[in-house]
Amino acid sequence: MRRSGEGKAGLRRRDANRAASRASRKRGDGGGRAQGPTRRAERDRRGPAGGGTRPVGGGGAYTGRGRTPRPTGEATAAIVGRRPVWEALRAGRPLVRILVAAEAAATATGSLRPILVAARAAGVPVERTPMQALERLAEGAAHQGVAALPAASAYAPAGSVLARALTAEEPALILVLDGVEDPGNVGSLLRSAEAAGAHGAVLPQRRAAGLTVAAVKASAGAVHHLPVERVTNVARYLEELKAKGVWVVGAHPAAEAEVYDVDLTLPVAVVVGGEGRGLHRLVRERCDHLVRLPMRGEVASLNAAVAGAIVLYEAVRQRRARSPEGDPRGRG
Repeated sequence: MRRSGEGKAGLRRRDANRAASRASRKRGDGGGRAQGPTRRAERDRRGPAGGGTRPVGGGGAYTGRGRTPRPTGEATAAIVGRRPVWEALRAGRPLVRILVAAEAAATATGSLRPILVAARAAGVPVERTPMQALERLAEGAAHQGVAALPAASAYAPAGSVLARALTAEEPALILVLDGVEDPGNVGSLLRSAEAAGAHGAVLPQRRAAGLTVAAVKASAGAVHHLPVERVTNVARYLEELKAKGVWVVGAHPAAEAEVYDVDLTLPVAVVVGGEGRGLHRLVRERCDHLVRLPMRGEVASLNAAVAGAIVLYEAVRQRRARSPEGDPRGRG
């Protein structure tokens, strides 16, 4: 309806303004009202509410928005806990930055101080972050107020574990996991393998736990010193090992032979099956030996991580007994 005293020119101007407003709303810019540059810059500088990361102890520069990376489930998301972070620094693993909870950063005493000193020496930025952000990164693991973001995948290149074992001075010792689904067991087995002097470990890509945050935490930093490789087919990988002269020994509770009856001084790969199911059929068929642990009590089997550790250290015991120096790796 035409207003009193409004001419054709006024109507045209009104219609043009309405059309511009509708177009602006379709673009989603708030009805044509742009945010001022000062206000937007201030929002970006502060970052999300409750977030933001600040430098600690002069380590690194302010990161801008300070958004905590979303956990991915793999080790590239975060290394959590003071011991794992310290071991990553000690091993020289490339790190993007280290995140420290604001509460812990305020004191920086105890086991946190060596981490900060090592990070500064390595040139790794250390930043203060809210406790809630660390809890999201940790995915339930105990982070102790510290997490590190690695610069690259923790997995070793394909074929590197076998190559390392074949070029070592002592006989090959490789840990192979077949369907272990508990990240805690994976981490514990990797810790035992590294402590036993294994040349590396191999995990399947599917239907098994990988190097998750929880697994890295459970390894107590062992994954930073032990090459860990992933393969698409464990049974086929075992065939490759056998073709290179490596004997395959599988831990199986129903085996006839005990672990003490098999010669583990030869180049061997110790295969540990998943919780409950044990070794897959094709994997069992490719084992040169199946061994069990003697069970003197009422329970029928041990935890996968415990059983794997015992087999690994039986190999250490046998090799130590046969070595003239007492230890095939020269550790006394």
